[in-house]
Amino acid sequence: MTALPTPKNEAFRYADHKALAEVWNDLSAPEMLQIAAHNKVQQIWLPTGDAIDIKRAEISVEKGGKYELFALNAAPRYGRIELDITLGEEAEFTFSAANLGGGDATLEIVSIVRHVAPAATSEQTVRSVLGDKATGSYLGQVAVSREGQRTDSTQDIKAMLLDRGATANAKPELEIYADDVVCEHGATVGELDPMQLYYAAARGLPPHDAKALLLEGFVGGLWDALGEDSEIATLARTRLRELTR
Repeated sequence: MTALPTPKNEAFRYADHKALAEVWNDLSAPEMLQIAAHNKVQQIWLPTGDAIDIKRAEISVEKGGKYELFALNAAPRYGRIELDITLGEEAEFTFSAANLGGGDATLEIVSIVRHVAPAATSEQTVRSVLGDKATGSYLGQVAVSREGQRTDSTQDIKAMLLDRGATANAKPELEIYADDVVCEHGATVGELDPMQLYYAAARGLPPHDAKALLLEGFVGGLWDALGEDSEIATLARTRLRELTR
């Protein structure tokens, strides 16, 4: 087993190192998945219910393959999602995820997407809703090799803070060695719009319901492809209502 990482390791910069130390020796190797050429795989990662919940995966998508991942990161103490994705020619990767936490939870998503062949696409959309003293982080690198011409990649990262003690960290990063690419990234951190809350209250919605409704709109688009009655969408709505109490 490798040594326990320290904050000097950028991928673990915002981790809960005390929680990590408790499970480090028991962590299994990353899930390995190879998606054959022109095949499509969809996965949905739900919270396990454990106080410390760490998911790790190394995924290779061959020519023309597609990989879709939907993830809800909502462990009550420490939740971490690690992804290492390698994309072949004309491969596609779509990642839709949410960090939803309160109390003193630490929730983080760490990804590296490697464009090693021409005409691959990757799209990462991450939303965080954080209350109390929770911390939510996204550290994501898109690495485009010289062979990765005609890469198309986006990182769309947004966080909503419900309390002054909550913290959001966002570090989308591009490392590009090709000259014919379209790569975009953006990150914003904000609070609920008081005017929207006012208008909701003016229409008779209690403050709790108004906040929950606005937050559902902020997060809900992540699960459009699965439907509003999907398990992940239902769990996300339940967690958001807990955070607004």
